[in-house]
Amino acid sequence: MRFTKMQGCGNDYVYMDTFSEEVKDRSAMAQLLSNRNFGIGSDGLIFINPSEKADFEMEMYNLDGSRAQMCGNGIRCVGKYVYEHGLTDKTDFTVDTLAGLKHLHLNVNDGEVDQVSVDMGGATIIPEQIPVAPEYFEDYGDGVGAEIEVLGQKYKVTPVSMGNPHSVAFIEQDVETFDLMKIGPEFENHRAFPEKVNAEFVNIIDRTHIKVRVWERGSGETCACGTGACACVVAGVLNGLLEKEVFVEMKGGVLKVTWDEIENRVTLTGPAVTVFEGETRHIQKPYIFSEKSC
Repeated sequence: MRFTKMQGCGNDYVYMDTFSEEVKDRSAMAQLLSNRNFGIGSDGLIFINPSEKADFEMEMYNLDGSRAQMCGNGIRCVGKYVYEHGLTDKTDFTVDTLAGLKHLHLNVNDGEVDQVSVDMGGATIIPEQIPVAPEYFEDYGDGVGAEIEVLGQKYKVTPVSMGNPHSVAFIEQDVETFDLMKIGPEFENHRAFPEKVNAEFVNIIDRTHIKVRVWERGSGETCACGTGACACVVAGVLNGLLEKEVFVEMKGGVLKVTWDEIENRVTLTGPAVTVFEGETRHIQKPYIFSEKSC
């Protein structure tokens, strides 16, 4: 099976197009290929499929095999893949996802796509659409600045959906020293979020520049998260902390997010990079002697 590994700001995925490949158990394949010791190594697996609704469909799995609705970094790489592999000659087209149709614009230099802008659609803070457990947020009206307790510490969070659920917390502590490996899983699995959540922890540098670390449900800490970057900017605007065009600095690079609050349209712009291409022939689940092995 032919594959391409790509990344957007270090958020890396293995890509296969079903125009030329057929995979039956895609969830299991995601777990095997995403393993960084026994597989290719990635944050997950993305299939590029034909679509009756759009030019293409993005079918995405996290590294634990769970299905994901949407990934801003992942979909930018879809745009680069289909153009550079000759599946389209258009620089503006649509991609169907579990979070709805997304419109992509490619910036092409000398036949190569270097930047992609994605119309991410609208953000919502409506509790049942995120979703969040009402008992945790019912006293806060629209949920902006709601308070939840994690490991004995209280955090003010703003839940936002970009087609997938996010919890944004603006913190004073430097995000680089923040104990994300300990706190992240607690947020992901908190009872306030019945479908789990992607958790973002944000330092405000100024009103047009933030620094973010993100814990993604099903994947753990990733170098970047496109939908998370969008959620952070929306949350920042709603809390009166940010302008509507912001540079979002993550571990893997910088993304630009623009929110048209009147039209409720979020635009994400950032790089898309091919890491390598290859062929995988022999894949089997590694035998682990105990839970502590590897």
